[in-house]
Amino acid sequence: MRVEYINPFVVAVLSVFRTMLGTELKRGKPFVKGGFQPRHHISGVIGLSGKARGTIVLSLDRDAALCATEAMTQERPSEIDADVIDAVGELANMIAGSAKAKLERFDLSVSLPSVITGKGHCIEFPSNTTPICIPFECEWGAVDVEVGLVEVAAPCPVAVPV
Repeated sequence: MRVEYINPFVVAVLSVFRTMLGTELKRGKPFVKGGFQPRHHISGVIGLSGKARGTIVLSLDRDAALCATEAMTQERPSEIDADVIDAVGELANMIAGSAKAKLERFDLSVSLPSVITGKGHCIEFPSNTTPICIPFECEWGAVDVEVGLVEVAAPCPVAVPV
C-alpha cells in the first residue's frame, strides 16, 4: 500500500480527535498488520469503494472509548454500551469522510460504519489488501487506525464490431 493512501487518514484522525474531542494524539510507528484481530476492545469499521476499495478500522482501548464518548456526550459511561458504540461509529465516519475528501481521484463511496466490540474480535480486510496499522496514544489510552486500501484496475475496453 502506498504512503499517499495512508497520510489522509493520519491527518484525519489527528484533526477529528483535536477538534471534536479536545485531545491530542501522538503517533507511533506504523506497521504492516498481521492477522485479523485489532489490538483493542472496540472497533469502528468503514468500507470504501470506487476507483479504490478497502476497509478502514478505528480501534480504541476501553478507556479511550469511554473518554471519547464522554467528550462527545458530556456524560461518562461506566461500560461499553450503546452510546459508546454510537460514538465510535460516528468517529470512524468522520475520519473516513475527512480522508475521502483528500482522496478525490478515487471517487470513493463510504459505507455506513459498523462497530464491533470485545477483546479478540476479528476484522477481515478485502483480498489483495495489506493493511497498515498506525498506532496512536493520548491521555485516555491507545487508539489505532488500520487502513487497507488498493486501487481497482480499470476494466478492459470491450471491442465493438464495426
